[in-house]
Amino acid sequence: MGFIKALIGIPLALAVLIFAFVNNDMAVFNLWPTGIEITVSLSVAIIFLLLFGYIIGWLFTWMSYAQIRQDLRAQKKQNKKLSKEQEKLTKEVEGLQGNIETMKAALPEEEKPSWSARVKEAFVGREKS
Repeated sequence: MGFIKALIGIPLALAVLIFAFVNNDMAVFNLWPTGIEITVSLSVAIIFLLLFGYIIGWLFTWMSYAQIRQDLRAQKKQNKKLSKEQEKLTKEVEGLQGNIETMKAALPEEEKPSWSARVKEAFVGREKS
């Protein structure tokens, strides 16, 4: 995006500067409600007005993104809160898994029936039915 801005902005700025410095006549500006008259070079007036317009445009753009910046700050705050909660829950789960392991170790192991006993039990169960 910066390359495109430079590609358009630099030639445009050069054209405006050339236009401003070629028009070097004096100009009189009337500030109407106050009655003040200012006499300045036309090139200075053009450059001043362009810079003033640029600053006003930048200010309005910055103000238009105020809501987005506020939402981003709120999201960052919520992300930090959720990260802390996730860490807390992760520690709790690890503790519970440790408890499960200790409980499993404390239980006596049951003897598992052999395959022949399982087969015998399956057929004996069918005969009774």
